[in-house]
Amino acid sequence: MDWIAAPDAWLSRLVLQRGLAVVYLVAFLAALREFRVLAGERGLTPAPAFVRAVPFRHAPSLFQWRYSDRLFTAVAALGATLAAAVACGAADAVPLPVSMALWAALWALYLSIVNIGQTWYGFGWESLLLEAGFLAIFLGNDAIAPPTLGLYLMIWLVFRVELGAGLIKWRGDPCWRKLTCLYHHHETQPMPGPLSWYFHHLPRPLHRVEAAANHIAQLIVPFALFAPQPVATWAAAVVMITQLWLVASGNFAWLNWLTMILAVAAVDGALAARHLPLPAPPADQPDPPSWFTITVVVAAALVAMLSYRPVRNLLSPRQQMNRSYNSVHLVNTYGAFGSVTRQRMEIVLEGTDAADPGEGARWREYAFRGKPGDLARLPRPFAPFHLRLDWMMWFAALAPHRPQPWLRALVQRLLAGDRATLRLLRVNPFPDRPPTHIRARLYRYRFTTWRERRETGAWWHRALVGEHLPPTPRR
Repeated sequence: MDWIAAPDAWLSRLVLQRGLAVVYLVAFLAALREFRVLAGERGLTPAPAFVRAVPFRHAPSLFQWRYSDRLFTAVAALGATLAAAVACGAADAVPLPVSMALWAALWALYLSIVNIGQTWYGFGWESLLLEAGFLAIFLGNDAIAPPTLGLYLMIWLVFRVELGAGLIKWRGDPCWRKLTCLYHHHETQPMPGPLSWYFHHLPRPLHRVEAAANHIAQLIVPFALFAPQPVATWAAAVVMITQLWLVASGNFAWLNWLTMILAVAAVDGALAARHLPLPAPPADQPDPPSWFTITVVVAAALVAMLSYRPVRNLLSPRQQMNRSYNSVHLVNTYGAFGSVTRQRMEIVLEGTDAADPGEGARWREYAFRGKPGDLARLPRPFAPFHLRLDWMMWFAALAPHRPQPWLRALVQRLLAGDRATLRLLRVNPFPDRPPTHIRARLYRYRFTTWRERRETGAWWHRALVGEHLPPTPRR
């Protein structure tokens, strides 16, 4: 591998780019499903009001000129179509400048959505997808050998993701240093998966091994991603195995999948190609043309300049998690779970069709698709798909004495029987006519024990903590 091109990395580039395109596809499809309800013209936090209040330089977006739900649908559908085409190889079937334009279009379209998505799009993996998508512009296509510098930009990104996650844990909650955080985390994470109950019930010594292995994988192994081969490949393998463990134990949208895809940049593609039943590499991959090499060098210089603040954050004892330092989400700070909650709180929405919501009223629960509710329902796998409303319900329960304005708006939509909103839920307990009142109650949830599971068949146990929102009447 010379400093200009790495012909043997053709397979690594192929997997990285096709995988990234699939993540883009998932993100655009999720936006088509949710955005208009969450932040559309009549959304819980309407985008038109946000666009009027925030100037273009703070939130660059195509929708700064005009927002409508119809235009949003066209933009998201175009993004999904382009992502699907690139995932199927369209970017390799066109000239290099057109390929770069396709990747740039995907980045600009998704940036336009994220920058008006407000709290619903404030997750670290939104910025991670945008940063990775921008860097993909400079990886080229089958017309040229993979640019060495472009691959290292991807490695620099996954390095910051892993090291940032490791440092925020080590500096944060003392339970990470005591190796006890996983006594609680599998139970209290935002959206448990179908195996989370079993992970929670692993013997405590194994939980300590999990935590120690996490420290090794995120604090030491990332430095080996820059080492000569085959060390870098083994380091990438450790990153992937760690992320697969997280996929098995929870639902973190596309964070883990995208991290694994990015780690492919450090894999010795030629070695993998020799041991896997794959088609032959492209017959002729010349070095990149001079104009492309100059473009990649300029992009690398931009990344180096923008890396100052994220690196300073990594070195700071007051490290921050998941922050963007610029409005185009390039070279961000990453990290998660610097603190781990010890108890799981859940907000449960209930409705009644009684005229009087007093003691004699019969209340029925609204069921969400991903977040815990029904005690007998095994948590479902949703990642890499992102259920933003379910995630925000978890965040709302972390501040039970400060009901969120969007939650009040959600209650009003349910009282109105809004069909688009109800489609985001799993069960509408009032299919014929909206309820007369809705309330929100706060419960403490915990996983059942092995004995409770055998006796009751339930995965969860819950206890009422109190009222989150009083009964709200239909207008």
